[in-house]
Amino acid sequence: SGLQSLPSVAWVPPAVIWLGLNNSMMYAVILLGAVPSIANGLVSGIDQVPPLFLRAGRTMGATGLKGAWHIVLPAALPGYLAGLKQGWAFSWRSLMAAEIIASSPDLGIGLGALLENGRNASSMAMVFQAIILILFVGIAIDLLIFSPLERWVLRSRGLYVKS
Repeated sequence: SGLQSLPSVAWVPPAVIWLGLNNSMMYAVILLGAVPSIANGLVSGIDQVPPLFLRAGRTMGATGLKGAWHIVLPAALPGYLAGLKQGWAFSWRSLMAAEIIASSPDLGIGLGALLENGRNASSMAMVFQAIILILFVGIAIDLLIFSPLERWVLRSRGLYVKS
């Protein structure tokens, strides 16, 4: 939780110093932005596993790794999925921030770099174009990946209600 309170953009300068202006630096910043949220989601999901599930699993012989695999992880899946979704959002923001702060011809032109180029050129059209593209990618990932996954998890638990 402590790492989650640190803005991932703060990792860009050390990552540039340690790794240089390359893809490894970008991957490091993205991971440092995403991993705390994903881990928090998994821990939260595990913490919310009903004790009855654990007792029932022990009664049926699911202890140790077998219990973790067959009882705890499936029961923690909604929390883990929420952590993945939040991790995606943090990693996306981390990537945009890293592209704005650390630009290099070796890294190519990403949406964050497009946003920064628009600012440098004082082109509101380019800035808003970049913002709309960033928003579009975020919404598309949510609609194409996370919404179907959430529906599947809810449906598998008998909680999905079609409206």
